[in-house]
Amino acid sequence: MKKITLATAAMAALVAVTAQAHGPTRRKTAESIEINAPADKVFKVAADWKDAGWMQGVTKTETQGDDPAKSKRTLTLKSGNTMVQTGGKYKPDDRLFMFYIDKVDVKDLPANDYSGTITVEPQGDAKSKVEWKAAFYRGYMNNDPPAELNDENSEKAVKAWMKQSLENLKAKVEKGS
Repeated sequence: MKKITLATAAMAALVAVTAQAHGPTRRKTAESIEINAPADKVFKVAADWKDAGWMQGVTKTETQGDDPAKSKRTLTLKSGNTMVQTGGKYKPDDRLFMFYIDKVDVKDLPANDYSGTITVEPQGDAKSKVEWKAAFYRGYMNNDPPAELNDENSEKAVKAWMKQSLENLKAKVEKGS
């Protein structure tokens, strides 16, 4: 009986150590908004690779290449820091584009290995639904992250950035209508 108890205790300790050694898990989130404008007009603004001014905190967009499916852009943020993005899928007929964040200071956006996909769907002739899906890891990639860079707070910050960006997109498109 003593051997079984010791074996059980050893196994429990091994499981506990293994569980604590686990790093961050990939987070997924989504935000959407309805915009009072035709889908093609909304997509033209949202997917303009040379102007990410509707994204929260962006003051300047500089591109290296014209193809939004594979070129890079550097976004200057209000903080003075930069965010470097690489284009991914770009399907204007489907009103879809994807991008990756290659570099961002975690003080500006507490996320690593971020990928985002934005789609614009018509809601009749004069309205659109914009959906933004993202996947990323928290701002601190090692074990025992500081509170502001843990899974929960990183996800809250990313969602808030996405939501505010979509509200900025709505304001920009509807103002230009």
